[in-house]
Formats: sequence, structure tokens, C-alpha cells
Amino acid sequence: MFPGIGTVINVATIVIGAGVGVLAGSRIPEKTRLLLMDVLGLTTLLGAASALSSLWSHRYTSALPTGWALLTVLGSLLIGGFIGSLARIEDRLESFGEKLRVKFRSSQESTFVEGFVSASLLFAIGPLAILGSISDGMSTGIDQLLLKSSLDFFAAMAFAATLGWGVAASAIPVGIYQTMWTVIGLGLGSVLAGYQVDAMTVTGGLMLVCIALRLLRVKEIAVGNLLPALAFAPGIAWALHQFI
Repeated sequence: MFPGIGTVINVATIVIGAGVGVLAGSRIPEKTRLLLMDVLGLTTLLGAASALSSLWSHRYTSALPTGWALLTVLGSLLIGGFIGSLARIEDRLESFGEKLRVKFRSSQESTFVEGFVSASLLFAIGPLAILGSISDGMSTGIDQLLLKSSLDFFAAMAFAATLGWGVAASAIPVGIYQTMWTVIGLGLGSVLAGYQVDAMTVTGGLMLVCIALRLLRVKEIAVGNLLPALAFAPGIAWALHQFI
């Protein structure tokens, strides 16, 4: 096998899962599609709850000064959100999705862009995307990406049943994002300590809550602008662990 094979598998499962979902979705009534969207939102909330549980892990709290566990996540989101807003990540994602919609000749009233943005964020957020890709680059195994691929296949199938081909297009930014981390893994050894993983997991968990709120049609939050927070969380946790 070669470095990056895990991401290749992951991208393939997203496209295949979305294809199955689109074929099945055309036979599903509108009310059922909305119900499936609600189920996806609730399931995303469940995944977020699992990620947020790391906030109270002994590994995380013992590595940071007392009272700084939550502030680490807050600081990561504030700094990441500020930088993401300046970089207009959410707008760029939507613009890229709109270009793909035109290229694939999908109607303007379709859910192509919504599916592309929501699925891109869902598949990219979380430690499995980063740690699995780094592990792949270091040639220490692709177990994490295989697990992520299994989860993404069923998520893509469920998303595409209601949101269409935009979900399949999300494989493009996911592939680029994970390839970047694979390249980092090629040049680095073990880069993250356990408590840094926890900081990133909790930060990603809150972002998953934001995605769930969008899926449940409760509130539109520019989750894309928060993506840099995933990079800041391990760094802030490390600084606090070392110097405070």
C-alpha cells in the first residue's frame, strides 16, 4: 500500500454512498426526506455528545491548569472563528459548491450547495480525519480511516437521499483536506499528545452541534468559519500545559 490509500478509500465510500442515497432518494416522499434530515441532525447531536465527553476526561483535565479545560476550547473557537471569518471560509465553500452545482447542471432551487457544504463539514470535522490521515502518512496503519470510511458511507447515503449529488461532491474538499494531513504525517513523527487530541475532539464536538442545528433547521451557523479552531485547539492546549 502507499501513503494516502486511506483517503482514497474514504473518498470512494463517500461517492458510492451518495450514489446509493440519490438512487433511493428519488423514491422517497418529501415528508420522509424531512424526517430523515431530522434523524441525521439528531444522530449528529449524539456524535457531538460523544466528542464533548472528552472535556471531562482525566487525561485532558489533568494536563491543563485548573479551570482552563473549557477556556481552551473557547479560545480555540474565538481565534479560529475570527481567522475563519476574515478568510471567508464558509463563503468560499458555498461559492465552490455553487460552481460545482453549475458544472453538474443542477437546478438553482436544488439542495446541491446545502448538501455539499453540510457534508463537507461533517466529513472533515473530527479527530478521525486528522489523526487517521497523519497515521496513514506515517505508514503506521489506516485503521482509523477505515472506520471513518464506514461511518461516512452510511452518512453519505442518508444525506444524499435528501440533499442529492452535492453530498458526492463533498468528496473533493475532504480528499484535499485529508491529503494535506497525510503529507504532514509523512514529515512528522507523533505530533499530538493525548490531551491535545481531547482538546481537538471537544472543539470538533461543538462544531458538530452547530451542524446538527443546521440540519434540524433550528439556526444557521457559519461552521466553515470555525474550521481553523481545530488547528488551534492542540496548540493552545500544549502552550497551557507547558507554560502555565
